[in-house]
Amino acid sequence: MNPARRLIARIDVKNNFVIKGIHLEGLRKVGDPNELAKKYYENGVDEIVFMDAVAAYYDRNSLSEIISQATDNIFIPIMVGGGIRSVSDITSALNSGADKVAINTAAIRNPTFLKEGSEVFGSQCIVSSIDVKKEGPNSWRVYFDNGREPSRFMLEEWIELVQEMGSGEIVLTSIDREGTKKGFDQDLARFSSKRSSIPLIFCGGIGKLSHVIEMSGIEYDALAVASVLHYENLNIQEIKEALDKK
Repeated sequence: MNPARRLIARIDVKNNFVIKGIHLEGLRKVGDPNELAKKYYENGVDEIVFMDAVAAYYDRNSLSEIISQATDNIFIPIMVGGGIRSVSDITSALNSGADKVAINTAAIRNPTFLKEGSEVFGSQCIVSSIDVKKEGPNSWRVYFDNGREPSRFMLEEWIELVQEMGSGEIVLTSIDREGTKKGFDQDLARFSSKRSSIPLIFCGGIGKLSHVIEMSGIEYDALAVASVLHYENLNIQEIKEALDKK
């Protein structure tokens, strides 16, 4: 794991608007994706992830134009996710200027797609986006279709499988905590960090700086945040300072 933990701004997009909800539901518009991405870049964020929030409905990712515009003004890594279902989808995203793609639903339906993508583009381009809900003590089920559908996989076996298939990173989102501002699921973080040998990005729950500091004893590579930036509850520099506290 990288000791210099990264801060990632997560920008969920629906019909060219940034949206945000709670538990991946009840989405509301909060701004323009390119304006927010440029602002977060200028304020010092380490990476940006654009997620197509409705790609599951339409069998496509519609972010190419947004990514193309973003790369005119942003010179940090960009990840794109939602609706990545084929090698041609990955090619399109990378050609638009993305550095890597986040894959969820297509991998659940066909885990070898991760292997195919990593063999063609390199594992550094292939990120497993994992959405989970808690089912019991140290037990989380993996969901797909933007957190709407339960899969047959439990988290432990899915982490093992996506690593076998060549994923270079994992973005792990707690659906239970997402958008709540109640803090990260520390049990989930500890559980997954012990089972992953590739970089882990945690997403879902930050509401105040103490939530970041509470994660300091857990092994991970980055935090992805959304609401607290969109609504200006916290700023990037103070979050990054909290990330550095041991």
